[in-house]
Amino acid sequence: MMARSLPLIFTGVFLNAIAQLALKQGMRQIGEFQFTPAVLWDMSWRIGTNPYVIFGLSCYVVSVVFWLLALSRVDVGFAYPMLSVGYIVTAVAAYYVFGEPLTTIRVAGIAVIMVGVFMISRT
Repeated sequence: MMARSLPLIFTGVFLNAIAQLALKQGMRQIGEFQFTPAVLWDMSWRIGTNPYVIFGLSCYVVSVVFWLLALSRVDVGFAYPMLSVGYIVTAVAAYYVFGEPLTTIRVAGIAVIMVGVFMISRT
């Protein structure tokens, strides 16, 4: 049952990672801002109408559907640690898409995560 649920889990994880990347791109377009009462309406409108932000939030919604399907089939103690695969996907994608640094220490952390996910998946 667990092995058959992995596609549900990983689809949710990848949709979550795509959501993060889309939200980042949307906020790159909007730029840095201070969330103060003076800019509340303008920034809320700009964020809420940005196509990347809308797409990212949509990916989150769909990822939750996949997550609920997965949780209906497997133990949360097995499924939840699999979410950490999203850290790997997001870090690597951010490196290629946004040029974010992928330092030695970050790569070492990703390797540790991969070992942990492997160990959990074997139980």
